[in-house]
Amino acid sequence: MFAVLLAYANLHERSVDMLINAGAFTAPKLKKMPSPQNAAYQQALHIAEKKKENQIKLKEQAKRIPTMSIPEWHELFELCNRSLENNTRNSQYVKEALTAINKIKPALPPVLEELFSLHAHLFVLQQVTQKAEISGFNYGSYMLFHTHVAASDLQDSIVRIFAKTSEITRDSEYWPYVLGTLTFLRKQMLMETQERSYFLNQYDQLWKDWLIPYLTNGLMFEDELQHLYAAEAELGTELYRSPWLLAQSWMHFYLSQDQEALTLLKTLSKQFKIPLEHLFGFLYKLADTQEWPRLRQWLVGIIPLMEYRRDGLNEYSDIWDMVIAQIPEAEQQMWEALIQMLPTSHYVYEDQLLARGKWQQWIDYQLSSGAEPLDFRATVFTPIEKNAPELLLPFYHQAVERYILQKNRQSYKTAVKLLKRLAKLYKKMKKEPTWELFFEAFSLRHSRLRALQEELRKGKLLS
Repeated sequence: MFAVLLAYANLHERSVDMLINAGAFTAPKLKKMPSPQNAAYQQALHIAEKKKENQIKLKEQAKRIPTMSIPEWHELFELCNRSLENNTRNSQYVKEALTAINKIKPALPPVLEELFSLHAHLFVLQQVTQKAEISGFNYGSYMLFHTHVAASDLQDSIVRIFAKTSEITRDSEYWPYVLGTLTFLRKQMLMETQERSYFLNQYDQLWKDWLIPYLTNGLMFEDELQHLYAAEAELGTELYRSPWLLAQSWMHFYLSQDQEALTLLKTLSKQFKIPLEHLFGFLYKLADTQEWPRLRQWLVGIIPLMEYRRDGLNEYSDIWDMVIAQIPEAEQQMWEALIQMLPTSHYVYEDQLLARGKWQQWIDYQLSSGAEPLDFRATVFTPIEKNAPELLLPFYHQAVERYILQKNRQSYKTAVKLLKRLAKLYKKMKKEPTWELFFEAFSLRHSRLRALQEELRKGKLLS
């Protein structure tokens, strides 16, 4: 440690002798200190001088950054990070890696400065997400968590930089950087698995922020499709089909080739579960551009992709509401879609029936599915009691009979609870005589069930 301290002092042209002799004032009995001829000292001094030389060389190379290509930038970043001793892919590594890169950065024009920062973050994201995996170390869940946190923070920074540089494509001077960024992201995106999917979002962000707002025709989407097709041969076994198929579907979508896009998504869904953010991304893009007829067709088109998944069904239903508000006749297609997805979609189907005042259909569905009145909060029945209370009668009556057939004390208690609700319902409908006739026949029919009779008396239904 002392040898390193001496080397550091020498590197900054401070007095080595003063440090060596400093112990004379604070520790008279100081043991023999390493001299400048000490081997450890000489090694530390050599390493420090080597680092200083490398830093000078890197700064000289960095002066050419304005004329370098994107791949050359990344080669320079690699050189900056070779001396990092922290191999743990966490937030500290991110900080050190970005600091090392920024140390060599020369003064740059504002747009180029943001581009440089973007690629510095992309490079470090690549290091964090890939090097930790291929290094062969098993860090365990603790380290995997911190690697993910570091990668997520980097992604947030990258999103902000994309937003700040969104008008870069207006200036033809920066077009090579746009294409270079697209090439880099495409390759990284196509080589990552669904479990380690970080660059897919950046690829999508580039299209949304940098390209789509400024494109006047579909030539670039067609060109990108060709690059994606070629990647299959170029990357071979390194190509992952999930991002590859998803990226192709995006390009067809942007070309308004919806059937081709949906076919690719259906192919993808047979092998992988498509994340909702990507699946619904198509729908929200159409909602943003207010392409309601096209959105209507997409809602129908993704039925096979939603049929067996519960996640996202509320969102799916909400998007149907948006379409129906613009195209009222689309409501029938919504019902067909939700019915096709039963029983998975039962809770959104029920919610839509209630929201649209289809009380009879709601009751029929509950009766056919064997639902129990006590499965629902009382507030669910409030609009039905107000608008069509008579529809609830068979729902309660059938449930009472099912509980009686169980012939145990607990089921009798539940039956009494439902009978008390029935009494209130008949009273609300002003049909007390009908209730009295029913209850008289009911108590007579079950007069031999002593436990039931006791529960009826406890519930004050019998005197």
